Amino acid sequence: MMRLAEEFLLLTRDEDGALSRAPEWLVRYALGGAVLMDLALENRIDTDAERLFLIDPAPVGDPLLDPMLVEIAEAGRTHDALYWVEHATRHADEIRGTALARLVDNGVLEVSDDRFLRIFGTRHYTLADNAVERELFGRIREALLTDIIPDPRDIVIVTLADGCGLIGHVLSADELAGASERIELVRKLELIGRAFLNALDVAVQPAAGRLD
Repeated sequence: MMRLAEEFLLLTRDEDGALSRAPEWLVRYALGGAVLMDLALENRIDTDAERLFLIDPAPVGDPLLDPMLVEIAEAGRTHDALYWVEHATRHADEIRGTALARLVDNGVLEVSDDRFLRIFGTRHYTLADNAVERELFGRIREALLTDIIPDPRDIVIVTLADGCGLIGHVLSADELAGASERIELVRKLELIGRAFLNALDVAVQPAAGRLD
């Protein structure tokens, strides 16, 4: 199963395979938020209106998630979800590197490097498995264009994508315009704890349609 950080990075790919569809500062918040959301989905952490708290310190067995779980477990005091979303941005480079390496190793992406002496230029990530992207896009489209109650993972990926202005790369302009109320509804569903979604919403302002 792909983790949310992996799915999010697939959404940031442009037509040339560069990971450039969202501003870097937004991407960093989203990557940190993705790890926290996966920990919540793994029943390791939860939130209430004022705090994020540990449910189970047992390692997930995933190098993408366990370092953050250890930091939460070893924290000397309790903090709210927004604190941890902002804290997780410090690890965005490691999260991105681990997620991209996994996508390449699992045959989802292929990497090409046009950087001169590996300093100047851009790495490009082309799809080696189109089915993975189609399935991801299909889940987002179903969550936003139908009345089906979305899976918790789909709520999260919609939230991350909308927060970084990426929904317009999945839906057409007409579909996006017609889905605005549905997007807000999906973002407010409390299947995994509204505090996480509120923290992400604060962290990534301005975003999505609010970006100029």
